Amino acid sequence: MARLHTDREYERELAALRERVLLMGSRVEEMVHDAMEAFGGRDAALARATSTIDAQIDRLEVDIDERCLRLLARRQPVASDLRFITTALKLVTDLERIGDLASNICERTIELCGHPPLDIETDLPEMAQITSSMLRDCLDAFVTRDVAKAQRVMERDSLVDAAYAQTFPALSVHMATDPDNAQRLLSVGRYLERIADHTTNIAEMVVFMVAGTDVRHNQQVATGTA
Repeated sequence: MARLHTDREYERELAALRERVLLMGSRVEEMVHDAMEAFGGRDAALARATSTIDAQIDRLEVDIDERCLRLLARRQPVASDLRFITTALKLVTDLERIGDLASNICERTIELCGHPPLDIETDLPEMAQITSSMLRDCLDAFVTRDVAKAQRVMERDSLVDAAYAQTFPALSVHMATDPDNAQRLLSVGRYLERIADHTTNIAEMVVFMVAGTDVRHNQQVATGTA
């Protein structure tokens, strides 16, 4: 009976860890969405409110790190449990950095609200749409342990890179006349590109967690589970 209780307690600890990771992921997804809503509408109030979510994300990162370390020290997990815990330990670092980048977008938005908008079309809305869908899909892949979906997230990173590259020629003509605002828009593009990179990192971790395959330098993914 004591052995059964221990196993059940261990399963509860794993379930609680999974729930905390999912909560952090949902907060990060919310923050990215609201940051881009604020940017698109030049809404300084929404940008300021969105920035406050970053403190919640930071606290969740610390909590999850502590849970992971306790599980590793007390339970000595193996196989799929070990991969899940080590994945969670790494994944939250990327989520926290995405939160920081969303906060940076809010800061640039607040600055832009104090200036007349540039009369220019950029690929930033497309970048935001692709990046947000990547983040949503990589978190879904984590929940459902879906290697194929994680792989598709990795493949979309090149689309964000291509859209970011297009922002330079679009904004270069404004560098002489309005360099500060042009630079702020370029910064938002750079933040989105980095969010996509961190999202790709998470997708790679999902593949490792499920299939035990390290694809950080190899996009050919084994879809089996272990």
